[in-house]
Amino acid sequence: MSKPSVLVNYLETLLAIILGNVVYFVLAPSLPPAARHHRFHLDLGMILDFWFCLVAYGLIRTARKWR
Repeated sequence: MSKPSVLVNYLETLLAIILGNVVYFVLAPSLPPAARHHRFHLDLGMILDFWFCLVAYGLIRTARKWR
């Protein structure tokens, strides 16, 4: 891998994490209590947050391939 591709991959991943967390925290007040994350626990909220990040990463990768 070349350095530019590693940097692009890093930036895509960072952007996906930021976007996924923003979406989760915007929606968190309207989520049911069981779907909210509690600190230092592996719970449904953490899994849901991870899912939002994963979806954001998938959308970013798909958008890059269409370009």
